[in-house]
Amino acid sequence: MKKNNPFCLAALLGSLLFLAGCAEEYTPKPKGFNRIDLPEPKYVTLQEWHPYVFEHSVYAKILKDSSLIAEPHWIDIYYPRFKANIQLTYKNFNQDPKMFNDLVEDARKLTSRHQIKAYAIEESQIKTPTGITASVFELEGEVPSQFQFYLTDSSKHFFRGALYFRTSTSNDSLAPVIEYLKKDAVHLLNTLHWTEQVK
Repeated sequence: MKKNNPFCLAALLGSLLFLAGCAEEYTPKPKGFNRIDLPEPKYVTLQEWHPYVFEHSVYAKILKDSSLIAEPHWIDIYYPRFKANIQLTYKNFNQDPKMFNDLVEDARKLTSRHQIKAYAIEESQIKTPTGITASVFELEGEVPSQFQFYLTDSSKHFFRGALYFRTSTSNDSLAPVIEYLKKDAVHLLNTLHWTEQVK
């Protein structure tokens, strides 16, 4: 048998080509999202004095609203881990029907500003255990605020909140966190009392 038998070389080359042809074709993997581990919800009662009191997450910090238009009882519930906050504003309208109507209209306008990017805004009402009716707005799409609400006793107190993220991450990848923080916001609503009610 010759060392350089053309038949052997052809067979070897054919075998290599066959094996190379059987290799699995590479396809890029779709972009994945980081896994987000969410802590078990735990709540504490708001410690600062305001005309309202509620339970908030132990994982959040209560910060004074630092905007130029902030009023004394405007605060943020800030979640450092998620770079998110629930902005809360409060007004005492002292049984002024015009001021009350203006506050309701402003709250609705602030929500409707997101209609350009939102592909759905769902409005519902929650009756809290203390008998207060809260109007809740859930927004879908690439909007900066995915959950907003206001509640009032229709005679004195007007309380509004909005969930915001301080990140450019898409809402699809934030979906588990958004749902988690929505539940915190609903817990806030269900535990809210006017301070005069708990004296």
